[in-house]
Amino acid sequence: MLKQRIITALVLAPIMVWGIFFLPLDYFALFTAIIVALGAWEWAHLSGSDVISERVTYTMGSLTLLSLCYVGQLYFHWFDEIVLWLALVWWLIAFILVRSFPASSSHWRSPRRQRIMGLFVLVPMWVGLYQLKGLDHGNLWILFLMLVIWGADVGAYFAGKSFGRSKLAPNVSPGKTWEGVVGGLLTVYLVVTVAGLILAGDPDFTLSGWIVLFASTTLVVLFSIIGDLVESMVKRNRGVKDSSNLLPGHGGVMDRADSMCAAVPIFALALSLFPIG
Repeated sequence: MLKQRIITALVLAPIMVWGIFFLPLDYFALFTAIIVALGAWEWAHLSGSDVISERVTYTMGSLTLLSLCYVGQLYFHWFDEIVLWLALVWWLIAFILVRSFPASSSHWRSPRRQRIMGLFVLVPMWVGLYQLKGLDHGNLWILFLMLVIWGADVGAYFAGKSFGRSKLAPNVSPGKTWEGVVGGLLTVYLVVTVAGLILAGDPDFTLSGWIVLFASTTLVVLFSIIGDLVESMVKRNRGVKDSSNLLPGHGGVMDRADSMCAAVPIFALALSLFPIG
């Protein structure tokens, strides 16, 4: 399993880096839309759709919504901000749903409501990536965000395995611990420190920049955990281990993107409110 995970990661990482650094904005939007489409296909299954036509309809509906968001961002400068604020509200609600699971499942268990949840999970991620890509040094900000998420995952895994005692959300994901959260945050702070030292050469990067960088990445990590737990909650309700078997050793696209779904819009919103550098 570990060998499969490493091989798949070695294949996926260059594709993602290529997409981030070498695709212009509109082609990057298409590139990330494909990822959302795959995620929508899997989410339709997680929400109870085993009929191919239903999954196709949901996937096409998700892409149609992305198209509307694309047009909205072109013609209304405030459009993406609205989507990101809605994402923040959604992920706060999602936190409550996770904390109160399984009792909360009575509010979202129906396939229709789960499909609506999926749109709130996937669409803001695409909008956030589009906004980040359009920033000055946007490619680097996206890469930084990915390193933060990966660092949090790695730190949480090893800290949880070595010191994990206190369960984070036993009804949703029994393997996650508070010690893992701390380990993930400490690992991320190392990444942030390196990034801050690189940015320190920019005269516009002052003490406030350090504060925003640490505060925003702390929020990103915490919300990424919520994203992970939301997918775990839906999978537990569905009775499956992975969202699909598309990625050997990793499960499906949603199993890799769940943290990013929450982290991206939160980070994009933070940078729009408090620009760094």
